[in-house]
Amino acid sequence: VYNAAPAWGVTVGDALAVPDPVVTQHQHQHHGQTFSFLGIRVSSPLSLVVNGKRPPPSALAPPRLALSNPSAPL
Repeated sequence: VYNAAPAWGVTVGDALAVPDPVVTQHQHQHHGQTFSFLGIRVSSPLSLVVNGKRPPPSALAPPRLALSNPSAPL
């Protein structure tokens, strides 16, 4: 689950409802083999329903800021 906090997750046997999913077909080729699978994305782990309840706010990973400047001298 993208953007989920490391300490939060779902386990085998949990009932999971995915409102407004975005389903994407992925196809990748590597060394002559083709891999095809579906990906399901939601806007936030907080939009899921796990065992009939919404996850707590702590289920959302905190934002991180990453900066890069390729033209900066080393």
